[in-house]
Amino acid sequence: MRRLLPAALLLLTATAATAQYRDNVESTVQVVDLTTGGISTVYKGKRHLEAPNWAPSGVCLLVNSDGKLYTLRWPEGQKMTLANSLLCPIPTGSAHDVNNDHGFSPEGDYLAISHFIPDSAGVKGASVISIIPSCGGAPRRITPTGPSYWHGWSPDGQTLAYCAERNGNFDVYTIPANGGTERRLTDNAGLDDGPEYSPDGQYIYYCAYRDSTMQIWRMHPDGSGQEPVLADGYDNWFAHLSPDGSQFVVITYLERQHGDHPFGKQVKLRLYDLKEHTVRDLTPVFFGGQGTINVPSWSPDGKMIAFVKYRVL
Repeated sequence: MRRLLPAALLLLTATAATAQYRDNVESTVQVVDLTTGGISTVYKGKRHLEAPNWAPSGVCLLVNSDGKLYTLRWPEGQKMTLANSLLCPIPTGSAHDVNNDHGFSPEGDYLAISHFIPDSAGVKGASVISIIPSCGGAPRRITPTGPSYWHGWSPDGQTLAYCAERNGNFDVYTIPANGGTERRLTDNAGLDDGPEYSPDGQYIYYCAYRDSTMQIWRMHPDGSGQEPVLADGYDNWFAHLSPDGSQFVVITYLERQHGDHPFGKQVKLRLYDLKEHTVRDLTPVFFGGQGTINVPSWSPDGKMIAFVKYRVL
């Protein structure tokens, strides 16, 4: 949940926007099959559900809703359908207000979560990053300060990549997964967000607000070699790499959002081929935005992508 606003307004605005729709929105989790192009619905419910990411085992999706984490799963051996989907809570201990930036470690043993912590007055403060066992448990805090929003594990599971606001500007950072000193990788005046490692670990892909649009860039893990990859005049957010690293999916806003990625806009998912340097539509236009694909959402076999669309009731 990031907006190109002063830090004091950022959390207030983002929190208010989520609360506005939490009680009167229908969320539909869908899966697009890259082999056939077909789109199927695997969950529909009257709740504000966000940010599906697949477990490395492929047996479930991780989602958040109303400050809590859930797995969306299916009975063992059964086909993934709307009729047999199960939403199961994951305990997060003292992390009571989880947001939509979360994901599995490469081996699936742990979850990186971003969650809001109370400030000195006991009200909602900044987001920080913690790690919990994938089955749930007490959080182990990783980032010393906030706001910090997780977006990617390195392929070896040793490093976390995230977006953080420090001294009034949002940039890309990394930090050891066991905790330690964070490392700033970007220092541009515009918003840099959504960092995600390529499967071979050679690059970090991220979205960057340049020339009045949100564009997809990449760099080496040490921050060197920063270069644009997709800059076609649309606002493109959150490049999620396929498991084989040959392509990535983005959420594209049809209208300029001025460095924001709000809920409740006309969007579509598009697929960029890194070898052919081509982009194509994966979905028709739908009502989505914030919460649709904030985090990695490919199936482990690279054949499917999960996302959320919404309807205000």
